[in-house]
Amino acid sequence: MNTSGDRLKALLHECGLTPSDFAALRSVTPQHVNNWFNRGVPLARLDELADLFCVHRRWLHTGEGPKHVNPIPRSHAPLSLPVDSSTPLSAQGGRALKVPFYQVRNGLLSPEPNKHLCLPVNALKSLGVRADNAICLAMPGNNMAPLIPPQATLAVDLGMIRVVEGETYALLHNGALRVNNLSLGQHGTLYLHSHDRRSYAVERYTPAQRQAQGLEILGWVFHWSHFRQQRPG
Repeated sequence: MNTSGDRLKALLHECGLTPSDFAALRSVTPQHVNNWFNRGVPLARLDELADLFCVHRRWLHTGEGPKHVNPIPRSHAPLSLPVDSSTPLSAQGGRALKVPFYQVRNGLLSPEPNKHLCLPVNALKSLGVRADNAICLAMPGNNMAPLIPPQATLAVDLGMIRVVEGETYALLHNGALRVNNLSLGQHGTLYLHSHDRRSYAVERYTPAQRQAQGLEILGWVFHWSHFRQQRPG
């Protein structure tokens, strides 16, 4: 990769984008993109494209220095979560696991001390959820209502980030927590669906857009629960 055009072509390949898709994304003609491949990325476009692909401007321009901008670190390294054998769940016929609560602060998963949800071990085993991958989060918005109300408790499997059509996932998007149903389209395009379809449109993100906007799948939402806000009558 001797030119910025070569590096741009390689970035498109990494993201699964065709030159035509990329041209449409940037509102230019395919001929413009072909010219960038052959003649190099115009200086006026360097900052824009470096930001889009989360690479350093200098690397894109000259090939020198580090390629990637440091990503937002994630703080959910594997946790050692003990099984509380002293809490029987007779209805489930097994023991309970204390699943810790987390919240998102400045784009990071941060634990909430001394706060957990007890879930039956047998239920997690049947779902294939490992103890060290299970965390709890609070539902951040109302886009999934009435199925999942705001502030409902979510149990998330951090070990399951493969997209299964129509399943519900916790996401990080520009450092904020989101919860949506997901589906995959052509060329790795990710579609975000809300349960409240009248108020929330389907969102579409190409691999390049996902990288540029820090759109990351945290894990699969395998359980949710909530209390009613008030007693009827």
